[in-house]
Amino acid sequence: MRIFKFGGASVKDADSIRNVVEVLQEVGHKDTLVVISAMGKMTNAMEKVVTSYFEDKQSITTSIQEVIDYHDNILFDLFENKNHPVYNKVKLLFDEVKGFLTWNKSPKYAFVYDQVVGYGELVSTTIVSEYFGEVGIPNVWQDVRNLIKTDNSYRDASVNWERTQKEVTEKVDMSKLNITQGFLGSDDNNFTTTLGREGSDYSAAILAYCLNADSVTIWKDVPGVLNADPRNFKETQLLDQISYREAIELAFYGASVIHPKTLQPLQRKEIPLHVKSFIAPNGDGTTVGKGEDISPRVPCFIVKKNQVLIKLSSLDFSFIMEDNISEIFKLFHHHKMKVDLIQNSAISFSVCLDNKFNGLQLMLNELKRKFKVVCHEDVSLYTIRHFNDKAVKSLQNGRSVLVEQRGRETVQLVVK
Repeated sequence: MRIFKFGGASVKDADSIRNVVEVLQEVGHKDTLVVISAMGKMTNAMEKVVTSYFEDKQSITTSIQEVIDYHDNILFDLFENKNHPVYNKVKLLFDEVKGFLTWNKSPKYAFVYDQVVGYGELVSTTIVSEYFGEVGIPNVWQDVRNLIKTDNSYRDASVNWERTQKEVTEKVDMSKLNITQGFLGSDDNNFTTTLGREGSDYSAAILAYCLNADSVTIWKDVPGVLNADPRNFKETQLLDQISYREAIELAFYGASVIHPKTLQPLQRKEIPLHVKSFIAPNGDGTTVGKGEDISPRVPCFIVKKNQVLIKLSSLDFSFIMEDNISEIFKLFHHHKMKVDLIQNSAISFSVCLDNKFNGLQLMLNELKRKFKVVCHEDVSLYTIRHFNDKAVKSLQNGRSVLVEQRGRETVQLVVK
């Protein structure tokens, strides 16, 4: 059994879906499970629906209609017969979204988010599955919410591995082509949960682990894992082979090509991960696998934008000790702030954070009761793995460096 994962860029329109068919015809699709994300930027569009629900209910109808129109254009292009069952299947899914927003009584943003946003994946896989059948590729559509079971930490759910293993073993016929969703799971009450933004790679790894898959292939619009994101750096090089450890390090620091949680279940069963291009499917791509000595031979650049740098110091010049740091981290956890860099001295503590759940202001108010707080918003965190002096100077040039931290293999710069 192989696991293929296709992201939003690979199914963003009708031609892209046709290209996915060509990829499967080129590389084969026997004994394969395909994990598919929401189409294009539809996760953003579904988030807009949730925002409308909480902030401007009069705009909900418009927000939903924009999503419906986007998918209708793809349907009209792929299915000439307007009586094809896919039209009704997609309509019923959007009716479920409207119905939920009508009867829901929960005021909790994270809960509503998960019940609504996940329909991007449900609709995309429905369309792709039906189109595969239309062009002669029989398949089984699986609702991943019946496979991946989680706790109820909405927007960032943790997997119940024992239950997930049981459901996957019972429900996935490994002799057939299966189509399912990334990003989603469900809790004990069968409410939809999500695994964190860009979590479809992780979904593929979870399913691979439970199925003892031979490999996982992530299909991207780049030729493989590069030493830098071509959207932010001009010159990039392909890393043809790296170890699990190195890939985990790169993902931890923010390399966008692989979701941070993806490598752990694969490494435990030594399932190789391939990152390949859906534009050139026969290219070599990158293989992530076993081997401590498989490291990049060039500096690898990673940038995280829109970060927050907070500098804390004691009000009375006393030391910031373990009890203070413990209290600070409890606040980070409570407000769901992801810590990307820490630097401290006797009376000060600096930390670079990802404010992805918008809990910054409430947290700052609490911190100011005990500490002097200096906050720099909209900073960028640059990380260089396997750095050299030339690589570091290339980032320092013309930038205001607020924090620099060096280790044996890694340097990090917070710049304004």
